[in-house]
Amino acid sequence: MTFLPPLVNFTDWKFKILYTAVAIVVLSVMADICPICGLPKDLCVCGEIGKEQQRIRIRFETRKFGRPTTIVEGINDKDADLGSLAQKLKSFCACGGTAKNGQIILQGDHREKVRQYLIKLGYPEENIEVQ
Repeated sequence: MTFLPPLVNFTDWKFKILYTAVAIVVLSVMADICPICGLPKDLCVCGEIGKEQQRIRIRFETRKFGRPTTIVEGINDKDADLGSLAQKLKSFCACGGTAKNGQIILQGDHREKVRQYLIKLGYPEENIEVQ
């Protein structure tokens, strides 16, 4: 962050208060700008662009002892926190699961529920492939 250079002599207390107030306003305005796209935070589109560029694959797999699992792949770790997304999916589908190695693994066959939830979160429907 850059700080304002001293504009006046700080011997007078009024100038010192004014200078401090201006510096706080400038720093608070600078904090509201996205570091990635440079737009203000309320106009930032970084998250939406990231969601549109991902190809998400939801597939069904039978594991050892015939256990059915739903595996969600293709969600970028940098754009979304897989751990928190897995937690939300587990509570939405009412099942157990985990997030490992860039995948979300859910216990049971929940392909359509996961698809509906990801569409509700803002991922484009055409980028979600269900197998």
